[in-house]
Amino acid sequence: MSRALEPLVVGKVIGEVLDSFNPTVKMTATYNSNKQVFNGHEFFPSAIAAKPRVEVQGGDLRSFFTLVMTDPDVPGPSDPYLREHLHWIVTDIPGTTDASFGKEVVHYESPKPNIGIHRFILVLFQQTHRGSVKNTPSSRDRFRTREFAKDNELGLPVAAVYFNAQRETAARRR
Repeated sequence: MSRALEPLVVGKVIGEVLDSFNPTVKMTATYNSNKQVFNGHEFFPSAIAAKPRVEVQGGDLRSFFTLVMTDPDVPGPSDPYLREHLHWIVTDIPGTTDASFGKEVVHYESPKPNIGIHRFILVLFQQTHRGSVKNTPSSRDRFRTREFAKDNELGLPVAAVYFNAQRETAARRR
């Protein structure tokens, strides 16, 4: 197993949400211009209210990518019976650019965890060609990343990162 995958295995992202894969592209996600997402780091919900800048490195001008963001811990981590909740989908992201150059097919919904610590997963898939993603979900609830990838012939992810967030109380905001 690649060292890059270890945090995804420990965080149960691989297994519960994704199958094991070989990372072949570098993806960075940054909130508010200066808060980069690293596996397992925690963010306050107020810091992730606006969509992140997601950059793709390792593709070329002929390659296109799809970004999916989900929360597999809905309504709470101890009983995630609504797994997964969809927060964002961007398709047709050109290689060597960022998600703002893609087509936002499901608008960003800011994370608002109510119970416990939730994982938020950003997954990048390589498309076979521009416009290849046709099957978009009708609902954000009970989304399945694996099924979405299969339905759109995306194969295994090429990059993934996750972060944690929990409800922000008045005392924690200080």
